[in-house]
Amino acid sequence: MTRFRKVLPIGGIIAWIAICSPAINSCVHQPFALPDSLIQPDPTICFDRDVLPIFLSNCAMSGCHDASSGENGYVLDSYENIIKKGIVKGNPAGSRIFQSVTHAKGVESMPAVGPGLPDVSINMLRRWIMAGATDSTSGCNVSCDTTNFSYSGAIKPLMETYCIGCHYTSPSNFANYEDVKNAAVTGDIIPDISHDPGYQPMPQNGAKLLDCQITQVKKWVAAGAPNN
Repeated sequence: MTRFRKVLPIGGIIAWIAICSPAINSCVHQPFALPDSLIQPDPTICFDRDVLPIFLSNCAMSGCHDASSGENGYVLDSYENIIKKGIVKGNPAGSRIFQSVTHAKGVESMPAVGPGLPDVSINMLRRWIMAGATDSTSGCNVSCDTTNFSYSGAIKPLMETYCIGCHYTSPSNFANYEDVKNAAVTGDIIPDISHDPGYQPMPQNGAKLLDCQITQVKKWVAAGAPNN
């Protein structure tokens, strides 16, 4: 026996779409937030040392996401403001901020000016969100190793975390070894990060670097600022 199915005429389909499409378009699913019971904290992450500087040096600037500008409703100058919008705990892929810095399709890429975030910063943000995006201080007591003052192992990561958000054009492109070397040997990097009187305290808007981090820079410069 041949079975016949009732086929909706084209006009009926168009009418159905016109009636139902508003409801379809209004259906917006919120990103899945991992329950607190399933989040595994990362005791090695210190928010103030590892995460906040990424936002301060790349995002919380005038005309962008500082308190006075608040572009698109985002203020990214403190933990309380950062987690208000665009961060889904336990879900980096569902976090609008993380989508922006990883250039996800359909999302405005950030930072709006300057280079994109380096891999080390993106990986830190991923780890932080996966670990619950907390303001934990559990890892803050872990000091850096002052016996490690190589460019690749110590200096470059410092520049990527604290500096290149502002310093990304020559002659102070701190993503570039030669520019970092010149600024360190003949410029003001050491007195700036040491907050010496008469110099510009750096990182701008952020806390002073740890004494051991400043020591790493000083030792690297004293060794001739090698590209090692």
